[in-house]
Amino acid sequence: MALTPLDHAVDAAVAAITAPGGQLAVGKATIRGVELPVFENAPPSLREYLAFFLGSNADKEFVVLGEERLTFGDISRQAVRIAAMLQHRHGVAKGDRVTIAMRNFPEWISAFVGAIQIGAIVVPMNAWWTSEEIAYGLKDSGTRVVIADEERARRIVKIPGMALPVIAVRTSATVAHELGVVTLEEELAASPAAPWYLPPLHPEDDATIMYTSGSTGAPKGAVATHRSVVSGAMNYLVMGLAMLNLAQAAGVTLPPQQVMLLNVPLFHITGSVPVLLVSIAIGRKLVIMHKWDAGEALKLIEKERATYFVGVPTMSLELMQHPERDKYDLSSLVDIAGGGAPRPAEHVERLAEAFPGKSPAIGYGLTETNGVGAGNIRDNYRLKPSSTGRASKPLVEIIIAGEDGLPAATGHVGEVCIRSAANVRGYWNKPEATAAAFSADGWFRTGDLGRFDEDGYLYIVDRKKDIIIRGGENISAVEVEEAIYSHPSVAEASVFGLPDERLGEIVGAVVYLKPGEALTADALCEQLKRDLAAFKVPARLWLVSDPLPKLGSGKIDKVSLRAAYRAEHAGRA
Repeated sequence: MALTPLDHAVDAAVAAITAPGGQLAVGKATIRGVELPVFENAPPSLREYLAFFLGSNADKEFVVLGEERLTFGDISRQAVRIAAMLQHRHGVAKGDRVTIAMRNFPEWISAFVGAIQIGAIVVPMNAWWTSEEIAYGLKDSGTRVVIADEERARRIVKIPGMALPVIAVRTSATVAHELGVVTLEEELAASPAAPWYLPPLHPEDDATIMYTSGSTGAPKGAVATHRSVVSGAMNYLVMGLAMLNLAQAAGVTLPPQQVMLLNVPLFHITGSVPVLLVSIAIGRKLVIMHKWDAGEALKLIEKERATYFVGVPTMSLELMQHPERDKYDLSSLVDIAGGGAPRPAEHVERLAEAFPGKSPAIGYGLTETNGVGAGNIRDNYRLKPSSTGRASKPLVEIIIAGEDGLPAATGHVGEVCIRSAANVRGYWNKPEATAAAFSADGWFRTGDLGRFDEDGYLYIVDRKKDIIIRGGENISAVEVEEAIYSHPSVAEASVFGLPDERLGEIVGAVVYLKPGEALTADALCEQLKRDLAAFKVPARLWLVSDPLPKLGSGKIDKVSLRAAYRAEHAGRA
């Protein structure tokens, strides 16, 4: 095959948008000793990025949650008050960590913007985490203050020795006081209207810490600088502008405002960078779904005239299969994007047929790359449904590294490595993990195994890291194994991913008990539910009567176990 007309058109549009002399011109800068492509006129920090675009779009409707409707200006004004409160009431200074622990609410956005304004480092906490997992994140990050919704506040106050100030949103003063926390409304009422001081921010100052599960068990905090976050957002922005230019050239009538159904968590990298930050830049409305429900999504797409939908592939599958799909007017939809997990190739054509005129798309990126990596869109995706697409222009480079660390030949499988100005600088207080994942010349070793075809399209074929991706959530197999081993009846355990049409993967476990023990699978899972977030608990757990197979080194032979139990799982499915 060769590059398609769409490939050539996109390349030409990106080249025009990023040409020398323009607002999005690309030049070079040295970042941590490596010369990389950067946007020459990029805002020097996330604060300037947010201030410019929130101001530019101030009068447009921005966030819809049920009957609540807020403009970009409303969010900006609330963010200023939160910034003042954090500074005056809690002494938050540049570099202090502020954790946001809540589901998708308008306050998530205003808290993020407000903390960034005063130079705090924002820690978006996974809202599905248990009290124990939240305690780890708060301690590891050295958080100074927490802004949480009621459910997360209830979990946080259960943490033994918890002494951090917790500011609760979406709860009453009565409930907050019973919990021993304060409400956001109370804190704002006791604060001045604006911060007294805005510290200078530089491109390489830290902006966010986002926790990601890898192969080593405990989550690691990926530290993004202001430059890396802005670079990631602007790289997405360029592709969006390229597609807009192509639509205009084709005579397509565009709506006055793009509208996105927000059904991915803002605490994930997809929610925070390509969704939130790009929406702020282009004036896109976000319609918040508090909890995913395919039927409710169809109603909201019709009601709000949503133009764009992004989520883990599970979600588009459920939309496609919903029995009442044809009852709704979905004519406003343009793109149905997916990310966070692989989409089965056979679903791509089914999506295109189920939603005529709507374009399926897939993206590949990681927390450590601020979500940027590769993308496969529209007709190209239908032609190569197993591929995650080409490296995202104009900043991203991708190589397939062989065993020697050098780029492998086309078609050969190796580790996918990504380099761009959007890469995070490393892991919070984990120099060894940082050195293992980030090379001296700027490459992030993803732990994914992949190959390129002759057109530069990337195919992910397996994972080198011992992680499971369930519906877009990264799960460390080691962490689940450690939780299983904490039960006194367990002798050996092995945890791995099992394929699942809806979620991509689910957690599977094989457990050998100590001789004479009578533990049941259900009883073991009940303990795991107390120790792990629900999405990490094995969906299938086998108790076996013989010790698990071993390699010559004495380690459990996970490869053969995974193959055998995947086959058994597939036969049952």
